[in-house]
Amino acid sequence: MRTLLSTASVQKKDAFRVWRETIYDRLSPLEITKIGDRPFEGAIEAADLGSMLVTRVSSGATRTRLTADALRRSDKDATVTVAIMLSGVSTFTRDDREAVQRPGDIVVLDRRPGSTQSSDDSRALFLEIPAHRLESMLGSARQFAALNIASDQASASLVRTFFDELVQIHQQLDPETAARMSSIGIDLLVASIAERMARDVPTGVDGNLVVQRAKAYIETNLHDPTLDPPHLAAAVGVSLRRLQELFHARGRHVSDWIWGRRLDVAALRLTDPGCGHLAIGLLAHGCGFSSQAHFSRRFRDRFGMTPSEYRHAARLAAASAP
Repeated sequence: MRTLLSTASVQKKDAFRVWRETIYDRLSPLEITKIGDRPFEGAIEAADLGSMLVTRVSSGATRTRLTADALRRSDKDATVTVAIMLSGVSTFTRDDREAVQRPGDIVVLDRRPGSTQSSDDSRALFLEIPAHRLESMLGSARQFAALNIASDQASASLVRTFFDELVQIHQQLDPETAARMSSIGIDLLVASIAERMARDVPTGVDGNLVVQRAKAYIETNLHDPTLDPPHLAAAVGVSLRRLQELFHARGRHVSDWIWGRRLDVAALRLTDPGCGHLAIGLLAHGCGFSSQAHFSRRFRDRFGMTPSEYRHAARLAAASAP
């Protein structure tokens, strides 16, 4: 990672001022206040991984505010920030939701006013990700912003380990491989958020939230060939009839959504060079299809060609690209 700032090279009396100005000018127009009388120390490192900016921040105790005015001046409306806590404790607030983040925990922050308070010797990875990469799978970021994904959730541990190691080796990767690895990391993150959202059984919540939780559960369990509407309804804590009504009100059928997502993921994997070694049958099984024949029939109905033809067309397009 490249070093944007280390207060070790700044006079102590100027350390916090330089830190605050660097954050404001190069990362985000935040209002930052130092907490306590202890001499301030901090470091900021960054790396570009495909469409993702990764920043590792180490600092003393601070209080940070993201205001509506600052958001209007920001050019990052189309991104969300994912915080992975490495050490220390941070508290994030968005609207009426508060997340207390400890080492290994993950929190997603959307572009709304909010505040953060971090302890002394805090250290975190911040991933700046195109919002559509999460929202296309999970719905509006408002549904999961400032929702703490605890380190005892196995998928959260996997996300942290993946990005920890990716940051360590990214300079050894060519740009195409780094972009592919960051995309895999985002997919892992989506699965982890989906698992966390699906844990909250909706009781008396509005229909939009039920549908988003159902979609999140689908994303996490697409590989399971037994996933069907009754299974899904039980998983999110509503009756099958209620779930069908909610999807119908949004112009969808539950089963069509499940099969559609399986086909979309399969199509994405067929065009991914990193999955080029996978046999069609194995790829189909990984997307929840119990047989290759069933997969091929549904795939052709959806995309107008067989899976093999689709993969071949993608390879030809990639080979002819400038």
